[in-house]
Amino acid sequence: MKKTLLLNSALSRIVAEAGHGDLICVADTGLPIPAGPERIDLSVSPSLPSTLQLLNALSSELCVESITYAHELDLDSGQQTRLLSAISQGWSHALAADADTLPHEQFKQLTRQCKAIIRTGDFTPYYNVILRCGVPF
Repeated sequence: MKKTLLLNSALSRIVAEAGHGDLICVADTGLPIPAGPERIDLSVSPSLPSTLQLLNALSSELCVESITYAHELDLDSGQQTRLLSAISQGWSHALAADADTLPHEQFKQLTRQCKAIIRTGDFTPYYNVILRCGVPF
């Protein structure tokens, strides 16, 4: 039995199969999920699990070299601050500081290139992040 924060078998498999440069999206409940990427739907009820809880669990096993989120999240600086703070705590401050942002429509197009899209129970608009996998060396 695993003893890290990441216990979900589908998530563990995605992390184990991820290669350098692969994209993994952590999505709120409202993000449209295109055909192609694997859909891992973890949503149970509003805010369960939250994006921040999922990012915390993923950071225990996934190496990330960059992040991307939608410009529209900047409109709510409190939500943006929480997202970037969680990324800073889980990975590094440099990732959060150097985050790429795109208009939401372009963000949705980028999700087509993702290996997987993980749907949370988050009801916060635009609370989505694409993680670009890195290497631990």
